[in-house]
Amino acid sequence: MRAAARTLLDAERRRTAVPQLTEDWSDLDLATAYAVQDAALEDRTAAGARLVGVKLGLTSAAKQRSVGIDAPITAWLTDTMLLPADRPVPFDRLIQPRAEPELVLILGEPLAGPGVTAAGALAAVRGVRAGIEVIDSRYAGFRFSLPDVVADNASAAFFVLGERELRPEEVDLVTEHCRFEVDGELVATATGADVLGSPAEALARAANELATRGRYLEAGSTVLTGGMTTAVPLVPGRPVTARFGRLGTVTVGGA
Repeated sequence: MRAAARTLLDAERRRTAVPQLTEDWSDLDLATAYAVQDAALEDRTAAGARLVGVKLGLTSAAKQRSVGIDAPITAWLTDTMLLPADRPVPFDRLIQPRAEPELVLILGEPLAGPGVTAAGALAAVRGVRAGIEVIDSRYAGFRFSLPDVVADNASAAFFVLGERELRPEEVDLVTEHCRFEVDGELVATATGADVLGSPAEALARAANELATRGRYLEAGSTVLTGGMTTAVPLVPGRPVTARFGRLGTVTVGGA
């Protein structure tokens, strides 16, 4: 597990995509893939990074059916992944970046499963923010199996948060609208309902999944609830913008 984690971390550092782990490790299962993910987190924190939250992947029911699971996957966020909105994307640290809009939840109190419901999850939320996640697979061609992407920390690279933070009661998570643009051109629209029916449901499932590994979400955690639309390629000179109804606008790229 440690060797697999370091293979992926080295690929990230060198900006060189590697073959899927499952090409040589055909019996890699989901539980072991999460152990690889955790080993990589240990290396990141040993190098000075600080755990700040989690991200969810596969929050679309259609995507879940396509890979044969009934819950989203989770991955770790560290402070080194937070990209200030006024800072250019560090393309020199990325391999094949893509971007997707997110509804982001900030926890005001700890949240631990099992048995967390959407209502219980929402009660732990302090604030809601707009966000864009920059994903970057360390696998060649952005191709992978489910265990591969879990081991690769669900392709996490960077995330950007909007300036506005609203209390949960100030925004309807289900109907909050997002207009997703690339270089000023509309590429997709979505609402919070596109994230498992509600981002609160995604948060609940994340807490329950973490509980199966003896983990929980701490107060203050940042939670990226899952891409609201299909991710788009992120390239220099073509800014990607998410325009939300109540939460404001957030942009990445363009430099």
